[in-house]
Amino acid sequence: MKKIITVIGARPQIIKSSAFSRAVRTEYSEEINEVIVHTGQHYDENMSAVFFDEMQIPKPDYNLGVGSGSHGVQTASMIEKLEKILLDEKPDGILVYGDTNSTLAGAIAASKIHVPIIHVEAGLRSFNKAMPEEVNRIVCDHLSTLLFSPTSTGYENLKNEGFSEDQNSCSADNPNIYHCGDIMFDNTSYFSDVALSSNTVIDDEKLNDVPFFLSTIHRGANTDNSENLTSIFSALLEILENYKEHHLVLPLHPRTKKCMEENVSSSILDQVEHNSRLHLINPVSYLNILALENKCDLVITDSGGLQKEAYFNKKPCVILRPETEWVEIVKNGNAVIANADKNAIVSGVKDLMGKKDALTYPSLYGDGKAASFIASEIIRNL
Repeated sequence: MKKIITVIGARPQIIKSSAFSRAVRTEYSEEINEVIVHTGQHYDENMSAVFFDEMQIPKPDYNLGVGSGSHGVQTASMIEKLEKILLDEKPDGILVYGDTNSTLAGAIAASKIHVPIIHVEAGLRSFNKAMPEEVNRIVCDHLSTLLFSPTSTGYENLKNEGFSEDQNSCSADNPNIYHCGDIMFDNTSYFSDVALSSNTVIDDEKLNDVPFFLSTIHRGANTDNSENLTSIFSALLEILENYKEHHLVLPLHPRTKKCMEENVSSSILDQVEHNSRLHLINPVSYLNILALENKCDLVITDSGGLQKEAYFNKKPCVILRPETEWVEIVKNGNAVIANADKNAIVSGVKDLMGKKDALTYPSLYGDGKAASFIASEIIRNL
């Protein structure tokens, strides 16, 4: 039996891990022993704990309780604590997701003591190293033994960086790369019906018979920049003026809630707080966000995960970033990049709303069985 340590810490990683844990539980329980380590990177009850319950994820075997802090302080603490767990547990491999500090810490800790690294969501590139996430994912990829890319673009990025398609050997010096489909699509496929029948947010916000947009804002480049954050909220207000029957739902990331008072101009903040059609709500569970994505008309976000989930739910998306790793949805016309430019955000919504009934959603992200494929390759190679 293979012992695999799974490292999670941020909300999206917790969600992604449910697909792998489900595959282990239902298909590979006699071949894989999964040990879950939660770094505590997201420690808010609404941002972390609730997902374990509703997505039936096994409780973590370890919780490092790292919490917030600067990149250096947070990552260093994780590395120190993860190294001890790896030495005690002696796993066959460590599985990390995406591009957070938890991902980077897991990769560095494992590489120093020669534990094979399995990177899910490998090969994604924004080609912007000013993003901490870009640095994290590049470093992790180049330390890994098994690299699973959700997209053909990500797979080509790995080839362009010197990774070989030859899978006759498997080590940190000769890693295997795969185009396996997106593990998040596994979850959307699995949970969509449950989300629609068990969500509470649609009723709570009285949105059953109301057209609405869904927005999220959490990246530091937006929340920590007064000009950007004011511009985004100005755009949201203008969009509501242009679509007078629509509401807009904005689950507030803790960082965004704190930064609004500091970085949004007082005149705009007053309009935001007193607009009855702008729903500022607490962070929501995965099932509730799925329900909101399913029922909304359009998504406005700087979240990489929500960009994809909008596509999975056949909804157009305005991206509040200067670039995206999910270039396929832009090339296919399902999303537009607007950054924090007010005019670009407003015109992006107008453009997508005008053609949303004509948009197509081809199968870009696999067949909903990525987690099973990943588990089978771990068994075969480690």
